[in-house]
Amino acid sequence: MKLFRGSSGTEAIPAQSQQKLTRRSSGLAELSRMWESAQGLCVLDLGATSAKNIRHFTEHGHKIYSEDLLTASTDPLLVLKGEEGKDEQGNAVLDSRKFLAENLVYPAAHFDVVLCWNLPDYLNESLVKPVVGRLWSVLKPGGMLLAFFHTRDAGPDSPCHRFHIVGPDTLEMRIIELRREVRRGPTGAIHTAISDGFQLQRVFNNRHIENLFRDFASIKFFLARDNIREVLVVR
Repeated sequence: MKLFRGSSGTEAIPAQSQQKLTRRSSGLAELSRMWESAQGLCVLDLGATSAKNIRHFTEHGHKIYSEDLLTASTDPLLVLKGEEGKDEQGNAVLDSRKFLAENLVYPAAHFDVVLCWNLPDYLNESLVKPVVGRLWSVLKPGGMLLAFFHTRDAGPDSPCHRFHIVGPDTLEMRIIELRREVRRGPTGAIHTAISDGFQLQRVFNNRHIENLFRDFASIKFFLARDNIREVLVVR
């Protein structure tokens, strides 16, 4: 394990858009050097479609795919029936096989970069390991994945953000407000969401993070000043 202290942090931007924040990202800065020097990369952005992210990558000559796994996970049809539908804490247990049959359906070794953002912190517990396993399979050997993890100091009410790339090491953050009805998935079907927003599900410590990405070749941690640990892993 390698541990780096970066310059990541959060700051408010102009009052006319109070729900927007910008943050410096050391992990993004390292990835940016990769896609600024390479050609024809294939990038997977795990979030709602972002015009800024699409523009950023297409201007660099890369392909970008977007997939909103958090929203997809709110489909009530994913909840297992009967006793299997609840864990020991009473939380909903989702059908990971059904979820992966409908999401992240790509050929093996298809992507050079995956932008995972804060997905593991907000995704239902029953989906986290299966999703990370699928991401390993769709990444090329040597491909890189960037993920953000909250520390305990962030608090249980930390809002879930969508991240938009606005510079080589700078992200714009917007709080995600989940609509009651959403259209997503390969079939374009409309489903009713099971919640109005995303709640922080857990806090991973470094050992948990290392275990989550144990099948990857290497992992780097970047310490930030806003109660976020950035993690950059290589397939």
